[in-house]
Amino acid sequence: MATRSLITGLLAGLFLAVLLQQLPPFAQLPIANSERGTAAWPTEASEFTAMLKNLLPIARHTARGVASGAGYKSSQLAATTTSLLHTSTPTSASNTPSRLSNTRAYSSDSAIMSDKKTFLEAVQQRRTIYALNKKAPISDKQIQELVNQAVLHVPSSFNSQSARLVVLLNDEHDKFWDFALEILKTIVPEDQFASTEQRITGFRNAYGSILFFEDPAPVRKLEEQFPIYAHHFPTWSEHTSAMHQYALWVALEAEGFGANLQHYNPIVDRKAQEHWNVPVDWKLRAQLVFGGKAGEAGEKSFQPLEERVFVHGAKQ
Repeated sequence: MATRSLITGLLAGLFLAVLLQQLPPFAQLPIANSERGTAAWPTEASEFTAMLKNLLPIARHTARGVASGAGYKSSQLAATTTSLLHTSTPTSASNTPSRLSNTRAYSSDSAIMSDKKTFLEAVQQRRTIYALNKKAPISDKQIQELVNQAVLHVPSSFNSQSARLVVLLNDEHDKFWDFALEILKTIVPEDQFASTEQRITGFRNAYGSILFFEDPAPVRKLEEQFPIYAHHFPTWSEHTSAMHQYALWVALEAEGFGANLQHYNPIVDRKAQEHWNVPVDWKLRAQLVFGGKAGEAGEKSFQPLEERVFVHGAKQ
């Protein structure tokens, strides 16, 4: 009996909470219709009726969860409520409560990654691909958004945020590899230059490059603030850069790009810093070359997981 009373009370509270959230748009006084010059209610009665009908599935869903003894999170409940309420007749834009606006930030105009591959699928399919072309499956704006999201959300030691990325697309990408070839021509023996030129041309044939720099200023600041860890921070800075490289490699794979990671630093550092106005104290760590897939990755062999992964304390 106590359990039944508890369930009844919870359902009543839930019903009232959801109902009160929906009442303001319906409780408004008639507003003037500027086009007709007449007063009009912002919402039709049929919509209110439909909303009430949709509360019943919400109550049933909650009752099942409480009766089974399973807890629920507020976010899960909100998601269920929103999903069910959205099945009612939609209201016009002018009647939408203002509290529903301004709910997203740093998101692109169209879906990225989620509608194409899961994260693990992208991880599994991420490979080193050298045969690339200048075809891009997404826009330059979306590429920039991928980079922005990585820089915002990839972790760094003590939240140092020391990664600095320079994105080169189209002609700017070509310039970088032209610079690299010019410099290499003065270094590589003449009898070996043909193969070097072929490799650099392959990178130039791609769509873009992301240059990964590390800013030493945040690292030095942490060394001063936490002297006991000072000798670790340069290594952790490298970890930060590596995570940015990997996150973007996987993200580009998820969008349909092929990519390979190069390390023509430090021979191109100064030229790139001069041309793209990059601070000279930033350290170039890698270049992620990406483009349309003009070929497939080579075969990859795997060592036994039993020799590489060791799990203790796992439950069945």
